[in-house]
Amino acid sequence: MHVQFAELPVFDQERAKAFYTGKLGCRVVADAPMGDDGWRWIELGLPGAATSLHFVRRGDETPSPEPVMVLVDDDVAGTVAALRAEGVEIVTEPQEAPYRPGLTVAEFRDSEGNRMVVSSSA
Repeated sequence: MHVQFAELPVFDQERAKAFYTGKLGCRVVADAPMGDDGWRWIELGLPGAATSLHFVRRGDETPSPEPVMVLVDDDVAGTVAALRAEGVEIVTEPQEAPYRPGLTVAEFRDSEGNRMVVSSSA
């Protein structure tokens, strides 16, 4: 059993799609119309993951106060450096997680203002 997709709130689907494909290496799994208002079913596959990201409509562009997702990557510092080089806002630098000794975590914001965590594997 696995999770098919995780819902990610976005305001601008094109901007979010460009961010996730261009900066995190996601591939487009699906991109199809979903009604008359121009909203689309967009599903993106993360490299090496069975779970996809699915964009859901966000009411406004207010940034999320708390992290909405945790991505796992054994090279947290390298990922943060690559994101910074791409102009991505880094919220917290790589550091040991206060809730779990030995785990490295950092936070960044995506194009939609979502706070995201990148974490080393447990």
